[in-house]
Formats: sequence, structure tokens, C-alpha cells
Amino acid sequence: MRIGELARRAETTPRLLRYYEQQGLITPRREANGYRAYDEYLVDRVLQIRGLLDAGLPTRIIKQILPCLDAPRTIHFADATPEMLATLESETDRMTRRILCLTRNRDAIREYLDVVKGLS
Repeated sequence: MRIGELARRAETTPRLLRYYEQQGLITPRREANGYRAYDEYLVDRVLQIRGLLDAGLPTRIIKQILPCLDAPRTIHFADATPEMLATLESETDRMTRRILCLTRNRDAIREYLDVVKGLS
């Protein structure tokens, strides 16, 4: 598929896809005419990258852990630095706090809606 279709399907922009390519997060094939060709699996990969970025992980860490996300129990990095491990631990703790906050907010909004709908 071409960059425009990938952008549409992953709900992002071609410019952002080019940035992911520059950062080494995705690698399109090149056709004979030099155009980028994106494989189907990249739709999910781009969504995964966006989720990790939204969670606060920097692209340099995402690039290191992307191969592990396909099969985390079978791939391990022998060169994982203490800084990388500390960053991942910190980020998972931060994600957990964010999930708890979002869950509380979601539950409060549901309760509010239940009350408001009950008054109608």
C-alpha cells in the first residue's frame, strides 16, 4: 500500500509516517520506481507506536523494544542498558497511575450519566 493509505488506515499523517521511518521505527519496501510500499502489518505497528508514544515512551526506547513486542517471552536484548530498564520500569509505573486515574474518571462519568439519565 502507499503512504496515503497507511496514513488513512492508521489514522495518522504521511508526515508522521516519514518521521517514524527516519527514526527507524518502520521500514517500507521500495518499489522499482522508488516509491515507498508499506506492508499490511505496518497498520498495526503504527498504531502500536502511537500508543507507546501516547504513553510517554521516547522513540529511542520504542525502537529498542519494538522487536520484543511481537513475542515478548522469546526475544530478549543482551545489550539492555540499566538506563533502558530503569526507563521502562518508570514508564510502566507511570502508565499504571494513568490507567488508575482514567478508570476513576470513567467511573465518575458513568455514575453521572446514570444519575442524569435517571432524571429524564
